[in-house]
Amino acid sequence: MKEFNIPAFYRSSVIGAIKENRKDSDPRKKDFTPTVLDFGPVRFFIARHFGFCYGVENAIEISYRALEENPDKRIFLLSQMIHNPEVNNDLQQRGIKFIMDTEGNQFIPWNELKSDDIVIIPAFGTTLEVEKKLNEIGINPQTYNTTCPFVERVWKKSEKLGQENHTIIIHGKYNHEETRATFSHSNVNAPTLIVKNLDETKILGDIILGKLPVSEFEKHFRNRASAGFNPATDLEKIGVVNQTTMLASETQEIADYLKNSMLQKYGEANLKNHFADTRDTLCYATNDNQQATYGLLEQDADLAIVVGGYNSSNTSHLVELCERKFPTYFISSEKEILSHTEIRHSNFHTHELKISQNYLPQKDKVSIALTSGASCPDAIVDAVIKKILSFFEGVKPLAEVVDEALN
Repeated sequence: MKEFNIPAFYRSSVIGAIKENRKDSDPRKKDFTPTVLDFGPVRFFIARHFGFCYGVENAIEISYRALEENPDKRIFLLSQMIHNPEVNNDLQQRGIKFIMDTEGNQFIPWNELKSDDIVIIPAFGTTLEVEKKLNEIGINPQTYNTTCPFVERVWKKSEKLGQENHTIIIHGKYNHEETRATFSHSNVNAPTLIVKNLDETKILGDIILGKLPVSEFEKHFRNRASAGFNPATDLEKIGVVNQTTMLASETQEIADYLKNSMLQKYGEANLKNHFADTRDTLCYATNDNQQATYGLLEQDADLAIVVGGYNSSNTSHLVELCERKFPTYFISSEKEILSHTEIRHSNFHTHELKISQNYLPQKDKVSIALTSGASCPDAIVDAVIKKILSFFEGVKPLAEVVDEALN
């Protein structure tokens, strides 16, 4: 896989060494058991796979290259480069301005942009409408386009489904930049509809089977469907794609549920004419990170810490998995670890920050499951480990423990 040129301050010698060792010993990723770092009074289970993915490193490399190549020009990002505050803050401190927020609300009006400005397309991609607007201004959106190749793969899948006269069902979060971009690209090829979860899918299934009237479609999906969407005809032939950072098991449940609805309506003999049995369109990093988190769930840990941006979809799903077994703390960096007794963390269900007391149990040996999202720098995970180690006495030296884990 390509090696990217990203700033050294995002990397970690500790985490980097662990990842390199696992890659060498298990290149095909057959083993998702975590790496154990045992410091004596505290032990960390480090997920087999986490942190920067291909798409994120590609986006960071292009963004910093844009800064280097255009020292005398105004440089803008359509919205957050990735969902990590440390990365976005650093880019802003270097002079990059955001045109809009993650939900598409405008900070800088289009009429303030000039043809010689630089505009970076974030890793999530953007809509065809925004691309057209930039072209009208005289800005080429492809010059610094950091759209993840795995997002573009979903667009190609949608295009193929549209060419085969399928309606496209997107499993995603309506306001997420990637889902908005995918919807825009899909919409030009076929009728398109977004479902957020299995509950909404069940409503859609009942509409397909005639158990609910068309008025229910208007109630639940009208603002999430393409213009002119006709549930009476546009739900006769469907295919499922997804936002690449969704929970894999939920996407499979949604596809299976809709497949079964079409089976009930049209019968086994006609199923292929009404349901495209598409392969899951999640990116490799989302799959690997989730599989590695399942590996963490097999461990006997006292708590889990998940590090990443609070608006990061892929990170929130790792939190969702960890919560099935452990008290789980979702933090953006080591700065949220306030002391050995207090931690500030996000409740991803309510999107509220809270402070929890006594998160570290009072026992002779504390075990912590640790992972991070695909947009979190390894250096932040490294800092989290060091911050927690500072609360314990008699810990083994970091270099010694890492060396033991690698040999």
